[in-house]
This record gives sequence, structure tokens and C-alpha cells, in this order.
Amino acid sequence: MRALQDDPTLSQRALSRELGLSLGLVNYCLKALTQKGQVKIQNFRAADNKLRYAYVLTPRGLRERTMLTRRFLQRRTAEYEALKAEIRVLEKEAGMHSTQDEPVSGE
Repeated sequence: MRALQDDPTLSQRALSRELGLSLGLVNYCLKALTQKGQVKIQNFRAADNKLRYAYVLTPRGLRERTMLTRRFLQRRTAEYEALKAEIRVLEKEAGMHSTQDEPVSGE
């Protein structure tokens, strides 16, 4: 959905290359997103006068993308906090001292 939002004029073939997915899978997914009302297909004429399509996220699609992003960030934040807590426990068990304000390796 992010790729379509960034460039609604991407062809299915270009989208499949960009995402590393088969053309058939991209077609299948676009049809499903269209049926769910998250993507709208619009015709437009390309500079070379060939009929092409633009895949535009609908307001519903944008809301869904926002919710997916929010859930992803919540999961990642929880994972990060759990890892920090686990590192503190392991450091304490190993007799090392750390403070909450010290950056964890990789931050």
C-alpha cells in the first residue's frame, strides 16, 4: 500500500519487481484490495498513448494503512522494551551494572 501511495501510476509489473512478488500475486492482491474498497483503479493515458491504470488508495485504504502502521509500531515498541528489560536482567545476573538511561547496544 505504501508503494501505491508513493506512486499510484506503478504498473502491476513494476510493483511486482519493486516488492519482489510474482505478477500474479500482485494482480490477485490488487483485486482483493479493490473489492475491499481500499484501492480504486483509475484509467489514464500514459505519455506513449497507451491506456494505463493508476491504483489510488481510497480513504478507507489510507485508514487501514494507518491502522496497520500503528499496530506494527506498537508491536515493535513492545518488543524493544521487552529486549531492554531482558538485557537488564541478564546484566544484573552477570553482575554488571546498567542504568535505564544507558543506551542499549545498537541504539
